Amino acid sequence: MPAQTLSEEERGLVETARGVLPGGGFGNVTHEVIIAEGKGGHVWDVSGNEYIDYLLGSGPMIVGHAHPEVTEVVQQIAAKGTTFFANNPFGIRLAAEIVDAVACAEKVRFVSSGSEADAYAMRLARAFTGRDKILKFEGGYHGMSDYGLMSLAPKRHGNFPQPIPDSAGIPKSLREEVLVAPFNDLDTVASLIREHKAELAGIIVEPFQRLIPPKPGFLEGLRKLSQENGLVLIFDEVVTGFRFAYGGAQAYYGVTPDVCTLGKAIGGGFPLAAIAGRADIMAHFDKGAVAQDAFMMQIGTLSGNPIAAAAGLKTLEILKRPGAYERIFKTGRALMEGYTEILARARVKARVVGDAPMFDVVFTDRPVTDYRSALGDETLMKRCNALLRQRGILKGESKYYISLAHTDADVAFTLEAFSSALAELTSARAA
Repeated sequence: MPAQTLSEEERGLVETARGVLPGGGFGNVTHEVIIAEGKGGHVWDVSGNEYIDYLLGSGPMIVGHAHPEVTEVVQQIAAKGTTFFANNPFGIRLAAEIVDAVACAEKVRFVSSGSEADAYAMRLARAFTGRDKILKFEGGYHGMSDYGLMSLAPKRHGNFPQPIPDSAGIPKSLREEVLVAPFNDLDTVASLIREHKAELAGIIVEPFQRLIPPKPGFLEGLRKLSQENGLVLIFDEVVTGFRFAYGGAQAYYGVTPDVCTLGKAIGGGFPLAAIAGRADIMAHFDKGAVAQDAFMMQIGTLSGNPIAAAAGLKTLEILKRPGAYERIFKTGRALMEGYTEILARARVKARVVGDAPMFDVVFTDRPVTDYRSALGDETLMKRCNALLRQRGILKGESKYYISLAHTDADVAFTLEAFSSALAELTSARAA
C-alpha cells in the first residue's frame, strides 16, 4: 500500500490555515489532511489521495457520502429556498417520524447542533423539577456548553463527585451545579442521589458512552433510581440515535428515558439536532402550556431548516429499509473480529472496545468499563492512527464509525492496512 503524499496545493492550504485559523484548523481531527470530496464510504483529499472513511463527518454520514437519493432531495429543496425561520413541511414530517420511531419522544424541538440539544435538555430538566444540579458521568460527551465541558476528558483524576472543567472560561460557580460519577457504577450514582436528592434535577448519560457499552442492568438501574427520586433521565443519543437501531440505543437496550437528544443521522449531513421527550416535560417549550416563570425560551435561526430536515428524512427512509442495520452490524463485526485476531497474533496488549456500529482499539490489557480504564496508551493510539492514515484509512482519534456504504472490499483493505500499521508500530517499539 503506497504512502499518501501531499501536493503543493494541499501543503499551501495547510500553511494558509495555520495563518488564519487558531491551531491551523476547525478544532476537529488532524489539520494535515484537507478533504475535498466524499462518495459512499470513501473520501479524497485535495492531493487526490483516497481514504476509506471511518470518520463519516464524525458520524452523520451513516448512509455514505453524497448518497444519490439524499443529494437529489437536497437539490430539489434548495432550489425552492434554503431557510425561512418558520415552520416548513419537512421539519414537521421529520418530527412526526421521530415521534413514531423513538420510544421516549412525544414532542420534538429542533436545534442546529448536538451541543445545543444537550444544553437545552439539561435546562429542561432544571425547569421541570425546579432544581439546579445535573449528574453526569466522567468521560461522557454532552457538547460544548459550560455544563457539557465538565469532566469530559480531565487531565487529572478528580475525586467524585467534584467536576473538573475541561476548558478555560467556565465559571467557577458552575462546579457547584454538576455532579460526576464513574460510568457503569450504580452504587456511586445511588449514593450521590441520596446525598443530593433535594437539589438534583436529572441525570444525563450516553447510553453507550463513547466506546463503552453499559454493563447489564446499568441503564435499567438509572431508570429505576431516577423514577424513584423524581429525576429527569436524559439519554444523550446524538451519536447513538438511529445508529444502533431505528429507535436508537433506547430501543437497542430496551430502556426508555424521559428525554433524549438526537443529532448526526437525523440531519443527513446538514446542521440539525433535536430534543425529544415526554409531553409534560417538553411543555416547558410551549409558552401557552406552562406558567410564565416555567416557560423555557428557545429560538434558533436555522432550527428545523428545510434542507437539513429533508436530508434527514431521506436518510431515515434509507435506514428503515430491510437489511440496512444488518449490513452495518455485519461490516462492523467483521472489522472487530479481524482486529481482535490481528492483535492476538501480534501479541499486542490491546482490546477492541465498542459495538459493531462504532468501536476502536484501546491499547490496554485491562477490562474497559469506564473513562479511566478506557484511556489506555494514548501515544500508541495516536501513532497507530497516523500509520493508518498513511495507508489510506481515515478515522477519528478514538472511534471507527461504520456506514451502509462500506463494502466487504473496504473491510479486507482495512484489515490489511491495520496489520501493516501494527507491524510497523511494534517494530518501532522494539527497536
